[in-house]
Amino acid sequence: MTQAIDHPCLPPGKYPALRVVPMPADANVHGDVFGGWIMAQVDLAGSIPAVERAQGRVATVAVNSFLFKHPVFVGDLVSFYADIEKTGRTSITVSVEVYAQRMRHSNEIVKVTEATLTYVATDDSRQPRVLPAI
Repeated sequence: MTQAIDHPCLPPGKYPALRVVPMPADANVHGDVFGGWIMAQVDLAGSIPAVERAQGRVATVAVNSFLFKHPVFVGDLVSFYADIEKTGRTSITVSVEVYAQRMRHSNEIVKVTEATLTYVATDDSRQPRVLPAI
């Protein structure tokens, strides 16, 4: 398990669902990481608690909100924090906060993105299924 990092900019006591270092192929010629790359990583990070809660397969059904607050650069250490906000009969809504540790060698950490996504639990036929009881 990844250890929680204590920093005033990060959610206290939380563990990142995902940590990634973007590479040059993930960015434009100026070193700014593509928004689509960040969106894909947010979807992956959000699916982690959704899969755990659903105890199986999920599908993304909605991106409810997505806000880019600051750019991400090649070489940043990007951490994705994902928490379940609510559940329905078949759906799970997850909030994801994204932080970048600049160039991995500094203590500068910036909240770069926040998003809310909804997933639906699916069966082997990819049809919605009821979430298991907790």
